[in-house]
Amino acid sequence: MAPSDGERLVKSKQRVADHGEVFTPSWMVEDMLNLVREESERIDSRFLEPACGSGNFLIPVLTRKLQTVMAKHGKSEFERRHYALFALMCVYGIEILPDNAQECRDNLASLFSAFLGVDSADKWARAARTVLSANIVQGDALIMKTFNDKPITFAEWAYLGKGSYQRRDFRYDELTQRSHWEAEGTLFSDMGADLFTPETTYPTMTVNDLAEQADHA
Repeated sequence: MAPSDGERLVKSKQRVADHGEVFTPSWMVEDMLNLVREESERIDSRFLEPACGSGNFLIPVLTRKLQTVMAKHGKSEFERRHYALFALMCVYGIEILPDNAQECRDNLASLFSAFLGVDSADKWARAARTVLSANIVQGDALIMKTFNDKPITFAEWAYLGKGSYQRRDFRYDELTQRSHWEAEGTLFSDMGADLFTPETTYPTMTVNDLAEQADHA
């Protein structure tokens, strides 16, 4: 099946040669997400794209999550906004090229702002930028390190209700070992997440707190 008219799958031949950069067409993304439809539409399901490019997978994932937010919380502006931000918090990406990583952040931020009907100066848009600076990482997923050779760390966000969020940071290389520790019949199979200690646990935060972090970034 050919890509839709105007859909750009390659930025340049040189980038293909240097980095193997070819974007997944939208029709294929939708077909793949339909295989896990329930998870892709759940607000609190976490999606990681280890070669996220400019967001070809993550944008449709966030779109589906936001549709669920509207269906479940559309009658309450307070809940709609807070659950929309939580939906954004559950989308993650790793991208080796800096321009792609920033483009992915910008695309997700634009989708989020459009859903809420806010501009880039609004506190919700600024809070979203704080979240995306943590969730979309410039690095190499194969060696699990950032562009400056530090271990990739991801933020685990939780919505506690009443406008409060909790953030805990975990190392990506440790999280990838979870399946080994939790395998059925192993010594640690009943320990679950307790086996993993966060690198950092933050005080609970509100949207205003997250927006202020963007202001000081």
